[in-house]
Amino acid sequence: MDEEVERIAEDIESMKIRGAGRIARAAASALAITARKSSATSSEEFVGEMLDAARRLIATRPTAVSLPNSVRFVVKRLREGSKARLSLGSLKEHVIEASEILIEGSEQAVTRIGEYGSKMIEEGDTVMTHCNSSAALEIIKTAHKQGKKIKVYATETRPLFQGHITSQILSKEGIDVSLICDNAVRFFISKIDKVIVGADAIAANGALINKIGTSLVALAAKEVAIPFIVGAETIKFSPETIVGELIKIEERPWSEVINPEILRNIGKISVRNPSFDVTPPEYIDMIVTEKGVIPPQGSIQILEENYGWMTPEELFIL
Repeated sequence: MDEEVERIAEDIESMKIRGAGRIARAAASALAITARKSSATSSEEFVGEMLDAARRLIATRPTAVSLPNSVRFVVKRLREGSKARLSLGSLKEHVIEASEILIEGSEQAVTRIGEYGSKMIEEGDTVMTHCNSSAALEIIKTAHKQGKKIKVYATETRPLFQGHITSQILSKEGIDVSLICDNAVRFFISKIDKVIVGADAIAANGALINKIGTSLVALAAKEVAIPFIVGAETIKFSPETIVGELIKIEERPWSEVINPEILRNIGKISVRNPSFDVTPPEYIDMIVTEKGVIPPQGSIQILEENYGWMTPEELFIL
């Protein structure tokens, strides 16, 4: 496999590349690089190279639904071009074009989500967010650019502290932002007007799979009856859930949670590090997509529009 592509895969795996939208764009970019650098001398050999790269990319992050969706988007067009017996050169161009379409669409999607979601933020609102989401940040930044005076509480989002990145981005935009510990959410929730988070995946029933701790934020928001809003590109909706597949929750290395030296001093214990949790649709007020705002119950319609024509066999082509 090409070194540049392997480096992208490793960056996704290690979470140097994080955020579902960024992951999807990185995967599409890696496939385009594979196509451009391919030394294949036949269409069959080229298809094999592309599928090897696709499998490597998908294996990096099992919970990030946008990753297999973006890979599937490109591979579907690869297979279509192969069946149409395109020449090797034309097949490469077909794959590169598909990758570029996905990347451009993903970038535009976040902008549109910001435009739709910003309408839900009012002058003087205090917003809470969790983790580091391009879509959630775009909603907040767009509202700020519209001249609305807002304040943001950003959780640290342990164990990898993605909230530090969120706070830095918002601060540079000139937004009043306070960084808080994850376990201070309920302490501050009474000061909040709206919660806005991103998504790693959306299931067919409208359930949200997002960074660990999201469900606790949603529970606190439900308790005080404030809107819990999700910003999610449609590429994050999981087509596998239509045919009964459950979204796998990734567990990451224990070393992200505790220093090995400290662990040795404590003694023999197990350390669990789930990266995501599930927020039930009953705790979600609305989902903002690039196609508009929907209730969580509208997720199945998004999935049917985007993937309803696919058979179970086509869903699992890799």
